[in-house]
Amino acid sequence: MTDQKTFATAKRASLSPPHAAARDMAPGATHGPTHSPAHGATPGAAIPDAPPPDGALDAPAGGLSNGALATSAPAPSAGGLGGAGIARRAMLYSHDTFGLGHLRRSRTIAASMTSRDPGLAALILTGSPIAGRFDFPDRVDHVRLPGVVKLADGEYVSHNLGLPIDETVRLRAGIIAAADEGFRPDLLIVDKEALGFRNELACTLAAASARGTRIVLGVRDVLDERAPLAAEWARKGHAKAIDHYFDEIWVYGLPQIHQPLIGLGLSEAAQRRVVYTGYLRRDTPDWPQEFSAAQPSEPFVLITTGGGGDGAALIDWTLRAYEADRALKPHGVIVYGPFLQPEKRARFDRRAAALAGRVTAISFDPRLERLQAEAVGIVAMGGYNTFCEILSLDKPAVIAPRSRPRKEQLIRAEAAERIGLIRMLHPPRDGAGAEVMAAAIRGLADQPRPSEAPVAGLLDGLDFIARRAFPEHGAAVSHGV
Repeated sequence: MTDQKTFATAKRASLSPPHAAARDMAPGATHGPTHSPAHGATPGAAIPDAPPPDGALDAPAGGLSNGALATSAPAPSAGGLGGAGIARRAMLYSHDTFGLGHLRRSRTIAASMTSRDPGLAALILTGSPIAGRFDFPDRVDHVRLPGVVKLADGEYVSHNLGLPIDETVRLRAGIIAAADEGFRPDLLIVDKEALGFRNELACTLAAASARGTRIVLGVRDVLDERAPLAAEWARKGHAKAIDHYFDEIWVYGLPQIHQPLIGLGLSEAAQRRVVYTGYLRRDTPDWPQEFSAAQPSEPFVLITTGGGGDGAALIDWTLRAYEADRALKPHGVIVYGPFLQPEKRARFDRRAAALAGRVTAISFDPRLERLQAEAVGIVAMGGYNTFCEILSLDKPAVIAPRSRPRKEQLIRAEAAERIGLIRMLHPPRDGAGAEVMAAAIRGLADQPRPSEAPVAGLLDGLDFIARRAFPEHGAAVSHGV
């Protein structure tokens, strides 16, 4: 706690008197202009008060034009429905250029925090194109940022608008700055990218820090293998941004499984602000009362690829297992994920239909936890959210991780198998034949559950976050692992 308090005290002491006073104004009072470069920032200018040696902390190319989307606004009044009862505000940034993982993690954290604190409202900023297909609980809402997608050559383009990528980033940055100016969060949780996608958070971090907002970087248990990750962090200036803006770094995992921040150039002071929360427990939603149309009446194994954009290999492997072994049971329920390419889905649909009712396939279920809870076992690629769900629901699972373009899933699966939490299938080690997957599916019936390999604090992440989020409001704060 000493390091946390010292850093927070120093951070707030650096604020000029008008900014510090703004934090202490009564709810509903009008704040004056803030320390935000969004108000007339010079294109490409460095963030005020930020160390700019290599330009890593610069605002997005072109900056934000005068008054672009962010204007001086009255401070938001306290209140929930009808304006009563909201005493604290949290904003969660999830850049979401691909897949579902970042949004689902942010949504889980926001829902848990608000369910425990009736005085809290949470706003999620997300680039996910399917954010509107999810349910959000009371006092949690989202702002949809214009989408971007990554091409096969590694370049990013606008998803729907057709704008040049630099213009799209400026637009996203302006929306983020406007949300921060209007919502004025007490807590800002940034998911994975310290400066956001292409530095789009730069202006918002400066403004939020100047107001004294508590700023946390949240990272999953595994990011990638060390060498390419270290190069990426150095190129993006993450370590400098963390030193300048972030009160803490929360690792949503345990160090005995992986320590993702070693070798990434963090200063000693920043390393002391790293805490391991444990994994994020997932509960099965109790609504709606009806079950998914995909759920068969007989016992079934669930095959899930997460977002599905890179899940074709697992789906093909599973279908080959059922095609080659006509006696293979139990029933297979495949959830493709919303980002599986339509032409691949059409081919898989034809193959599933030819299996005489032994396999059911659907595109997407926003309440996937319901299917997971009813399944006798799970076959998956092993992304972070699916791994948390396997642990939370205590399901025997077979993980077939991808190893490109990142080794995140492979590193996690190897560590989890070593501890005894899951079984891994990796073609270079186990083979890629249909019989390999068929044997693994049959073996789920006798495979130990994760709870049979007890790990202290394994699923304590949401409890930890609840204690740590607003320590100034009297919640107990404990040291990380």
